[in-house]
Amino acid sequence: MLSHMPADPLLVGNLPRPLARRLHSARGTRRHLRAIRMLLNAMLLLALLYTVTLTRALLIPLVLAAFIGLALNPIVATGARLHLPRWLTALVLMIGLVVGIGSGVGLLAQPALGWFHGAPSAIRSFVPKVRNLTKPLEAANRATQTLVSGTTRSAAPPPAPLSISAWDVVSTAPKVLAAVLSVMLLVFFFLVYGDTMLRRLVELTPSFSYKRHAVTIVRSFQSEVSRYLLTALSINTSLGAITAGMLWLYGVPDALLWGAVAMFANFIPYVGAIFTTLLLAFVSMLYAKNAELEVFLPALTFAAITIVEGNLITPLIQGRSMRLSPIAILLWLLVWGWLWGIPGALLAVPMLTCAKLICERIRGWEWFALIVSR
Repeated sequence: MLSHMPADPLLVGNLPRPLARRLHSARGTRRHLRAIRMLLNAMLLLALLYTVTLTRALLIPLVLAAFIGLALNPIVATGARLHLPRWLTALVLMIGLVVGIGSGVGLLAQPALGWFHGAPSAIRSFVPKVRNLTKPLEAANRATQTLVSGTTRSAAPPPAPLSISAWDVVSTAPKVLAAVLSVMLLVFFFLVYGDTMLRRLVELTPSFSYKRHAVTIVRSFQSEVSRYLLTALSINTSLGAITAGMLWLYGVPDALLWGAVAMFANFIPYVGAIFTTLLLAFVSMLYAKNAELEVFLPALTFAAITIVEGNLITPLIQGRSMRLSPIAILLWLLVWGWLWGIPGALLAVPMLTCAKLICERIRGWEWFALIVSR
């Protein structure tokens, strides 16, 4: 009865007093229920964030294994169409993955350890070269202070020597090995039994039309995510190889190491490119004999390469359906970098892309895909 009452306050004032009181009471109840619902949603979000942070040691390998499994699943599916057992194709892929990762680690371990142990002396040699570049500015600053106050400021004391111990790295080695082993096992079982698990989940839907719709959503999501992951991996690997070749041409030592850094950092949009540019400028300064502006050529060349890659090549290959809003990307990076650290920053954009693809296919959640799209 109250739902058919007039909502205009002028009309409500003409109603009998008991009926108007009941109408105002119903509206107050609805406002209270809405406030309670918002409070419960906020508490649920905080509890979810706390749980995600608390269980990151479990969730990070799980999410990484899910992405690798989605990327490699088309190869296993092709083998199944050729009447090859899924476990055999998955085993061959795992062996190839282990050999590839082991070879990469073997190539990069020695220069990385050399940089790790030589970091204190490298930083100490970096400071005088920076001072040579900033001498004109320092001289102008001292002249200005002399004109203003008539005194010059004393030189700052030299920085204290840095000491870096390798004990922290050695102590975390068992955890890293356990995480790598768990990721490999999860990827193998995802590749072998992933389709079976999805079929069991589809069978839980109530009707045939729902089953068909669920199968369509799952298959399209799998194909889109696999294409996105393989494309992103190919683009970043190519960027790393081009960066390594460019640094080799410029005569920068350990070019392969910095190419690998550029490849992994490119999984973090904007931030990764800025970090790699500054890192290459730092490395070029260390190896330069004279502190001239030409030492920044490798960093500037990489900046030009990554600008072309980010604004031309990647959008052209991935298409408009994979383009994300820069604001959404930065916010997502901040959230997952805060929750999971560097692994969260590396996985943030693939997770955002997957969330966008899922929300595009679920009725009522299109608004999220629209917000994060570019």
